[in-house]
Amino acid sequence: MGLARWRWLGMRRFLFLGLVALAFLESGTAASGGWELSGHLALEEEEQCTVDRRANLTYSEFIHQYAFSKPVILQRLTNNSLFQDLCSKEKLLAEFGDFKIRLSTANTFSYQKVDLSFQDYVEQLLQPQDPNSLGNDTLYFFGDNNFTEWGGLFQHYSPPPFRLLGTTAAYSFGIAGAGSGVPFHWHGPGYSEVIFGRKRWFLYPPEKTPDFHPNKTTLAWLRNTYPALPITERPLQCTVQAGAVLP
Repeated sequence: MGLARWRWLGMRRFLFLGLVALAFLESGTAASGGWELSGHLALEEEEQCTVDRRANLTYSEFIHQYAFSKPVILQRLTNNSLFQDLCSKEKLLAEFGDFKIRLSTANTFSYQKVDLSFQDYVEQLLQPQDPNSLGNDTLYFFGDNNFTEWGGLFQHYSPPPFRLLGTTAAYSFGIAGAGSGVPFHWHGPGYSEVIFGRKRWFLYPPEKTPDFHPNKTTLAWLRNTYPALPITERPLQCTVQAGAVLP
């Protein structure tokens, strides 16, 4: 589960790919928020994180070392324990189960949109990624949020204390199953925080064009394309754990 507030942090454009691993926690643990899934899909983390992890980073350090040049994972900048508690499966279903949400297909251009209730999505579609499915057959919940309806939840979120002049903020909230993800795509200024689970990121600088089929899933790329890439052609990568932020 991740929450992002776009147009806020980080000015250099990177090509992003994110792979969600929501079901790695043991069943019944408080740390999972009830979001562990049946049909566990084992997803290994990278052998070595190639993105800097920084705790207690100052605003000056962020601006001069990272914001305009390279990615960084921010740790222990905010305390979102209250927001995390409100995002447990039980509480989200109780508060927002009847709300209509909009799902997108996990292909490059996200052509198809499907509307259904949040509860139906959680109970019927929130499953580990099928490695044989195509992107246009895979639906996920992220980005198309009604801010008014979810505003009561968002007001309890504490964003990282960094701001770039000339930017404005907008929330986006998403939940997806283990092994799911969207193809490589661009981001301008923004950040992504993991609330439950973990998310493995793959990052290319703007001058690189990755080998990625527009209708293959992220999991298919990781299993079939990534292992054959020369070391010099591999992206930066790192797994972001709950409570950490990728600008």
